[in-house]
Amino acid sequence: MVNRERLQALETWLNNTNTTLTQVNGQRKYGGPPEVWDGPAPAARCEVFISQIPRDTYEDLLIPLFSSVGRLWEFRLMMNFSGQNRGFAYAKYGSSAVATDAIRLLHNHMLEPGFRLSVRRSTEKRHLCIGDLPASTRQEDVLQVLRMVSDSVDRVSLKAGPGIEGVSAVVAFSSHYAASMAKKGLVEAFKKRCALTVSIRWQSAEKPTTPKSLLLPPPPPPISPPCLLPPSAPPSFCRAVGGLPPSFLLPPSPVCGASPVLLLLKVCEENGVGPPRYELQFIHTGPDGFLHFSYQVHIPGVGVAFRGLVLVLPGLSASTTEGEARRAAAQQVLQDLCSRQLPA
Repeated sequence: MVNRERLQALETWLNNTNTTLTQVNGQRKYGGPPEVWDGPAPAARCEVFISQIPRDTYEDLLIPLFSSVGRLWEFRLMMNFSGQNRGFAYAKYGSSAVATDAIRLLHNHMLEPGFRLSVRRSTEKRHLCIGDLPASTRQEDVLQVLRMVSDSVDRVSLKAGPGIEGVSAVVAFSSHYAASMAKKGLVEAFKKRCALTVSIRWQSAEKPTTPKSLLLPPPPPPISPPCLLPPSAPPSFCRAVGGLPPSFLLPPSPVCGASPVLLLLKVCEENGVGPPRYELQFIHTGPDGFLHFSYQVHIPGVGVAFRGLVLVLPGLSASTTEGEARRAAAQQVLQDLCSRQLPA
């Protein structure tokens, strides 16, 4: 049962202090920032997690208590539809030092007889794991659904392997709040957009296995539902647009161990045309861990552009991975030249 006397005390406090609380998806928020704030936004480790709060205790007692340690940037009390709180809250300060003081001063604080607060550092989880995705899932498909519920996505990586059914996507958000808000709407978003039932859980922060610069390619053009379809291109291909002049000297069969990039450059030099120009674009990570790149290799002076798809394993950095994709593209162009498979 809701304590009417406590609710009246809260209402009186709100009126007397001119404090504004905002109800947002199962929580009641103060600040973020408050109306008057003259400092920078809080960085990491500035938030504390408060638990063991009596169910009929509200902001009229909690905000003044936690403000006594230092100025609050934000205070969020988790609420039930019944009007009672859910027993826990989050308080965010302007610095990690003030958050440390709140833990030291208010942990085990007796709010009322029989109730001692637990105050500890908030983990501020920012990673969600989206499970039960089809094996054909592409990174850009996941991004399109994420954009329906959040504009605060930092990174997306796809995972597959032993113990993982299909594909899982690990999503890093810019804040815990953004992640928690997205968590509430993602299941419905996947049902609406893709007719899929996915699982959503918190994921411990981890270093991505794919180079960070490759994890968020530029937003792709919109596609019509259903999404999560396999790429239209075969696993590996190379085709040329345009034709080579009859005088163009074709290379010998690629030498084992030779750099395809250097060999293709030498072919172009011997034919008196400019160096080949590479355009690479990361597409997605396959369930086997290979990174899929599309490429275009332009041979200037003769009007030929080779287009194709290559699969490479992640390197130690984005630059080494890109170099491997360039090497694979050059290899396919050389093979195409050698076989003279140059459809108009």
